Amino acid sequence: MRSSLDLNELWQMIATATLETLYMVGLAGLFTLLIGLPLGVLLFISRRNSILPLPHLNALLGTVVNIGRSLPFVVLLIALIPLTRLIVGTTLGSAAAVVPITLGAIPFFARIVENALDEVAKGRIEAIVSMGGSGWHVVSKVLLPEALPALLAGMTLTLVMLIGFSSMAGVIGGGGLGDLAIRYGYQRFNQPVMIGTVVVLVLMVQGVQMMGDRLVRRLAHRR
Repeated sequence: MRSSLDLNELWQMIATATLETLYMVGLAGLFTLLIGLPLGVLLFISRRNSILPLPHLNALLGTVVNIGRSLPFVVLLIALIPLTRLIVGTTLGSAAAVVPITLGAIPFFARIVENALDEVAKGRIEAIVSMGGSGWHVVSKVLLPEALPALLAGMTLTLVMLIGFSSMAGVIGGGGLGDLAIRYGYQRFNQPVMIGTVVVLVLMVQGVQMMGDRLVRRLAHRR
């Protein structure tokens, strides 16, 4: 591929890479929410003085989550190559990148969920328990509704992180804007491609953050 591109070719490449990035972030965000939310709830309710005290399980889950959070994402990308190949059948492309991106984000979001639930007033929890409410009632009627603004803010932060993860996945051929920037921008010294991908990534992050902040403010105002 030649080093210079006309404007139409440049925008076509960036548009394709942007769709791949949105695909990775959207799918990874969905899986992160589906797995990270219950994991964070379990971390909170299994504390020693919580509504379902399981200290040994809590310690095990906490250790796993801490290990997952402590690993640099680039190291995680490489370490998960065998698992990615087992699940997807390949280690290249946007679909393959979803696996390490999701597994990298789940521990982070689980801690966000745990911390958000920790901000709920203990009196509300005690009131439900004193009236004979089960653990499920506490979670569904008090914890999640009361922590919803904080959870939404945490999910916004997680989506921003996922955009960064999707860019780093380009190191192993994960597709998207990061892959485009590395292969056609950095390695081929194509400055317009580098600038274009950076601009799109910045706009993407700003858009997600602005929409998330707006939704959080609306929820907080209604409450």
